[in-house]
Amino acid sequence: MIKSYLSAFVILIVFVLIETALLSNIFFLPAIPDFLLICVLYFSIRNGKVAGEVTGFVSGLLLDFLSGAPFGLNCLVRTLIGFVGGFFHRLMNYESFLVNIVAGFFATILKALIVYVVSLLFPNYVNSYHIFSSIFALELGMNTFLSPLIIKLLRGFDSFIVPPRRGID
Repeated sequence: MIKSYLSAFVILIVFVLIETALLSNIFFLPAIPDFLLICVLYFSIRNGKVAGEVTGFVSGLLLDFLSGAPFGLNCLVRTLIGFVGGFFHRLMNYESFLVNIVAGFFATILKALIVYVVSLLFPNYVNSYHIFSSIFALELGMNTFLSPLIIKLLRGFDSFIVPPRRGID
């Protein structure tokens, strides 16, 4: 289990650096795809709620350190998404292209809803998404259509990410 958490941590560091150092500095890109969200979703679907919560919290913590968001916002959002994604552990066919697209779509919608609810509680500190804006539509589209690609990439690391199953289910 420790090997899977360390492997997930390394993968999260790589993706957080890609998001914050590379993609956020492309001036003609108004929204960036949320690779960390897709990673958390994959880890939670493959390993369950606890792994989803842990990877969600760690990815949010990494993103909070490297972004201008209020500290703890990304931790909360990604921990909740990891928890919700863990409900689909062993229920979803994560190898299906269409299921990956739908999962990426709903994870992005859930992220926007969580940020909206938090912005209602802390209106001076948290900027919420404008659900009908072109920037949100672009992020939703990128997350939706890039999720099968990212999940296929992460499936290549399953021997490191997914701990061996013990006992009878």
